[in-house]
Amino acid sequence: MDNPEWARILHVMDNTSDILIVGGGLNGPALALALAQTGHSVTVIDALAEKVRKNAAFDGRAYALALASQRLLAAIGVWDRVAKHAQPMLEIKVTDGHAGAGPSPFFMHFDHAEIEEGPMGYMVEDRHLRRAFLDAMAEEKRITQISGKTVVSQEADATGVSVTLDDGSDLRGGLLAGCDGRRSGTAQRAGIKRTGWDYGQTALVCAIEHDLPHHGVAHQFFMPPGPLAILPLTGNRSSIVWSERTEMAQRINAMSEADYLQVLRPRFGDFLGEIRLQGDRFTYPLNLTIANSFISERMALVGDAAHGMHPIAGQGLNAGLRDVGALAEVLTLARRRGEDIGATLVLERYQEWRRFDTATLAMATDVFNRLFSNDNPILRMGRDIGMGIVGSLPGLRRGFVREAAGLTGDLPKLLQGRAI
Repeated sequence: MDNPEWARILHVMDNTSDILIVGGGLNGPALALALAQTGHSVTVIDALAEKVRKNAAFDGRAYALALASQRLLAAIGVWDRVAKHAQPMLEIKVTDGHAGAGPSPFFMHFDHAEIEEGPMGYMVEDRHLRRAFLDAMAEEKRITQISGKTVVSQEADATGVSVTLDDGSDLRGGLLAGCDGRRSGTAQRAGIKRTGWDYGQTALVCAIEHDLPHHGVAHQFFMPPGPLAILPLTGNRSSIVWSERTEMAQRINAMSEADYLQVLRPRFGDFLGEIRLQGDRFTYPLNLTIANSFISERMALVGDAAHGMHPIAGQGLNAGLRDVGALAEVLTLARRRGEDIGATLVLERYQEWRRFDTATLAMATDVFNRLFSNDNPILRMGRDIGMGIVGSLPGLRRGFVREAAGLTGDLPKLLQGRAI
């Protein structure tokens, strides 16, 4: 074994997987589990140390998981780990108005009872979801986790793709999946440009405790500066995603807790009684950013690396999990047919499946935000009438409920709750 060439070959073999995944947030681990369970060997490269993700305390961050996304989590063995921490979303109420003036008399009300499948979705805190993914990956022998390392270079060739980490180590795979967010280094290194624009809005994110029960009802209150989402968590708690003009948001976030609540209360209302802040407060700028291509040579982008959109409909993670389901299905079926999973023809199937759906959702969130985030009296009248019409027609309401539950469109098998 003193032969240096043999040592090099063994080193390469030890660091080779079918698929390399860059990004250890949520989409990356979900893709890893989906692929490992269909026989692929996977390496997940996470810039954060595992103990940082796993030992996170409550910080107020939470995700709205559509019913279809919950089915995917169940199919890949994650849902049972978080089910006891999940809050079903049974109703959604959408209103329009001004802070302190109360909502418009026109509104939309969606009830899960209008569909047969169950709750429209679930709210799950970030800390529980991340820990569940880490535990599930640790139990899967086909997954190798590399934490606290970043990719500094990547190169594709006819037989595979190689990446180099910041510690100088090299990894090899048949395909590279970029699950590394809106500023995806994977996309940048592949030369993929992005299209999008800034909204001039910033989201204020926090969690609150309130005196009265929310009964599983989610609220979306549209105001001229931007929407306020009040999303039910377990117990008498709710997650807040509150959009304001960027300058105002920065001033609000710099306030003391007492002053912060003083600004929030007239927007929030008193329907849940007295409110108190829980956990940390966060802000993040709102923009639309879509990769001009979801694929490159032996590379595919997933989640925010492919498309980042306004949180107005809470579809960011849900759109990413649709990517996960589609890519896992395309690669698994290609492998069963004996195809090269990194071949361009294979990856084009993934892009064709996801690109139209993603573009449609991104444009819809963009239009909704522009339509509602203003105080134009003509637009205001039109949208109020529109909400009144939708709210009064059972067929339209049912369609919106199914859309919110993620049950429409060409669903990958995992989002139908079926094995690939």
